Amino acid sequence: MKTIIHAIAGTLALACVLIFWGATVIAELFTSPDTIALVKQFIVYAMAVLVPSMTTVAGTGFSLAGARGGRLIDTKKKRMRMIAPNGLFVLLPCAFYLNHKAGAGEFDALFYSAQVVELAAGAVNGSLLILNFRDGLRLGGRLTPQRKS
Repeated sequence: MKTIIHAIAGTLALACVLIFWGATVIAELFTSPDTIALVKQFIVYAMAVLVPSMTTVAGTGFSLAGARGGRLIDTKKKRMRMIAPNGLFVLLPCAFYLNHKAGAGEFDALFYSAQVVELAAGAVNGSLLILNFRDGLRLGGRLTPQRKS
């Protein structure tokens, strides 16, 4: 059961990060300031899904790993040690700040500076989550490592 909860939470967390990033890029490139503000508000509200998903995936992951070691488990743990502070200390504050600025119609240099930071940090977390997802599939035997030719 713990494995299923871990997989669901991981999938949900990854989906949130990818949706947030994609919606931000699309809104910034192709929509109006009102739509950008709506996307920023949606992201803040959706933190109610992302944050519990991330804590669940981290908790169940560390529990599933237990005292086991190995390259894949150790690598996943190292990535989580980067994902968590990046999310907590960069992405979460950026989301609230950008929502505030967009809601006030303040699309100034500070808004776009924070937007660049958020997109970069989101790309890092998204990439690390994808790698952890892949390695989780390998640990579960659902994906076999590619052979080098």
